[in-house]
Amino acid sequence: MSARLGMLTPSSNTALEPATYGLLRALPGFSAHFARFPVTEIALSTSALGQFDPAPILQAATLLSHAKVDAIAWNGTSASWLGFDCDVQLATAITAQTGIRATTAILALNEILQRLKARRLAFVTPYLSDVQAKITSNYQSAGYTCVAERHAGLQDNFSFATLPAAEIEAMIMAVAAEKPDAIAIICTNMDATRLAPQIEARTGIPVIDSISATLWGALDTLGIAKQSLREAGSIFGH
Repeated sequence: MSARLGMLTPSSNTALEPATYGLLRALPGFSAHFARFPVTEIALSTSALGQFDPAPILQAATLLSHAKVDAIAWNGTSASWLGFDCDVQLATAITAQTGIRATTAILALNEILQRLKARRLAFVTPYLSDVQAKITSNYQSAGYTCVAERHAGLQDNFSFATLPAAEIEAMIMAVAAEKPDAIAIICTNMDATRLAPQIEARTGIPVIDSISATLWGALDTLGIAKQSLREAGSIFGH
């Protein structure tokens, strides 16, 4: 079996591409192909929110369609603060424009939470306090309880990838102390792909890394079994 997976990528992201390639080593015959559009900061200002206007995203999706990819995934977490319906509408628009099945990091994350039957959540992000509060509010409105959170207080999207692994691990372990049903690492430029299975083994708590979740979503959209990726995290058992 083989598939070409199209990934829509924030322009200043440097983490998700190598991490995705690393995950795909367990899936011979599968490849990832990336199209970028401008995203340089994460904030709640008008200019920052405007980066996620559908037009440039759909243009990037059209370019991916030229590579005859089998699925297209928005490898970004903007709907966590913009509202989940934004990604529902985006995925629908991508499929309508390209004829290719589509998903997003947040749609995948939310589906994983449903399959885990997780209700008590912890969030780890690199974002500003007001962005983090918006994420928490959106999940609470969807019926989840946030039992713990940590955020790095950063705004520049490029800077997220410079966070040391030890700092990311410390944030994850801090929220794990509250025994949530699941820990969500919300950001695709803060690489926790290697940390997730290690921390799951230590704590017994599912750790959902956004980069891994996006790949999970692309595979799930195509109905492809994920068990060969099980060593990369418990999410690939669902």
